[in-house]
Amino acid sequence: MLNVDTIKNGLVIDHINAGYGPKIFQWLGLDKAKFSSALIMNVPSKKIGKKDIIKIDNTINIDFSVLGFIDPNITVNIIKDEKIVNKITMELPDRVENVVKCKNPRCITMTEHYIPQIFRLVDRTQGLYRCQYCDTLYKAGNNAELMEHKY
Repeated sequence: MLNVDTIKNGLVIDHINAGYGPKIFQWLGLDKAKFSSALIMNVPSKKIGKKDIIKIDNTINIDFSVLGFIDPNITVNIIKDEKIVNKITMELPDRVENVVKCKNPRCITMTEHYIPQIFRLVDRTQGLYRCQYCDTLYKAGNNAELMEHKY
């Protein structure tokens, strides 16, 4: 039987599409964290069939736009004194900065490393983003190679 303690003060990232959890867990750096966190995978869900859940027993800063970029179905529950005090629903952000790297070898961001990697949403239904500098298309989701995050 699986037993994960309740969160006293922290976050629960819920409704993650099954299989996306490890990428988010790693992006958040939770594999190196000094506080308790749990990645629970393939949990039965009435909404989406199977889902992943991340429980973090600490308050950390998260760029919610990145979570929306990875999976717009995610919800984040903010926990205080073992109770949910706020529930945040994700959506595809209109713009992401320094989340993914442009893969176009001719893009200026490949040679000028000080220029931020900026992508703008061009098609919400397909989750398509376009590089601000070279117009290369990029699809949001689990296949995105995320840049390192520091919370």
